[in-house]
Amino acid sequence: MIKKLLTSAVLGTALLGAQSALAADYTLRFGHLANEQNIWHQAAEKFKEEVEANSDGRIEVRLYPSEQLGSEMDVINSIQLGTADMTITGESLQNWAPKAAMMAVPYAFRDSDHLHAAVNGDIGSEIEEQIIERTNLVPLAWFERGARELTSNRPIRTPDDLDGLRLRVPNVPLFVDVWQALGARPTPMAFSEVFTALQQNTLEGQENPLSLIESASFNEVQDYVNMTGHVRSWIYVVIGRNQLEKMPEELQDVVREAAQTMQSFESELFDEDQTRLEQELKDRGMEFIDVDVDAFAEKARPAVLDALTPEQRELFDAIQDL
Repeated sequence: MIKKLLTSAVLGTALLGAQSALAADYTLRFGHLANEQNIWHQAAEKFKEEVEANSDGRIEVRLYPSEQLGSEMDVINSIQLGTADMTITGESLQNWAPKAAMMAVPYAFRDSDHLHAAVNGDIGSEIEEQIIERTNLVPLAWFERGARELTSNRPIRTPDDLDGLRLRVPNVPLFVDVWQALGARPTPMAFSEVFTALQQNTLEGQENPLSLIESASFNEVQDYVNMTGHVRSWIYVVIGRNQLEKMPEELQDVVREAAQTMQSFESELFDEDQTRLEQELKDRGMEFIDVDVDAFAEKARPAVLDALTPEQRELFDAIQDL
C-alpha cells in the first residue's frame, strides 16, 4: 500500500512537472543565422533565460540558430506571416524601410562612439519607427557589428596607396562604387572563392570584419590589416508587432526588459571578442596598419552621396552633424 502511494506520488509529481512545462501561455520562435558558438546566439540564450524566469514560465522562448528556420529573409517573411516570431536582421530591412540602408553605408560613422550616439538617439528612433511602420517588426535591441577592415600584402595608409589594388567586395553596388572612387579595382566575388583567389594572386586584397578575417584564415594569404573601418554597422533583434501586442502589458514589459539585458550582455561579449580577434591575428603574423581614415572618408563621400535617395541623404547629413 505504501509502495502504491509512493508510486502515485511520484507519478503525480511527474505529471505536474509535465503540465508546468507545457503551461506557457505564449511561445516565441526565435530563428537566426548565427551558429551556437557565436556571441549573437549566446545573447539569444540570455534573452531566453531572462524571459522565461521573469515571466514565471508564461512565455517560452524556442531558439533556432544556424538558419534552422531558413535564411534571414525567410524568417522575416515567416514572422510577417505569423509562423515565426523573432530574428536578428540588419540592412536587409531596407527592402521595406529605406532608412535602414544607413546600417551599411560606408563612412557614415567616424567611430564606435559616433555609431552609439546615432543609434541610441533621435536618428536610431527615426530608423526604428520606419521599420515598425513598413515591416510590422519591432526592434527590441541592437548589437554593434565589427567594422569592415581592408587586408592586403602591402601596407595601405592613404587612398593613394591603393593604386589599382585588385580587391574583392561583396556584390553590393555601393561598395563597388566607393572602392572605385577610392582608387582600387573592386571585383564582386562569392566569399567562398576569395581565399583561393588571394592565394593565386588573382586578387590582392579583400575587406571584412576581423571575425571573418580570422575564421577564413586570411592570415595565410594576407600580411596586413589596414584599419580603414569603412563600414561601421549594427543589427537589430526584432519581434513581430502582432506577436508582441497580443501579450498583456506586463509580459510585453518582461520581453522588452529581457531584450535590454541581452543587449548589455552582448555588448560586453562583443568588446571582449574584438580585443581577442586583434590579438589572435597579430599572433598569426598579421600587422595592423593605422590608416588616414579622414582621407578615405573624404574621397569616398561623392560616391556615397550619389547612391543615396533624398530621404537617405537627409539622414546621412544628420549623422555627420552629430
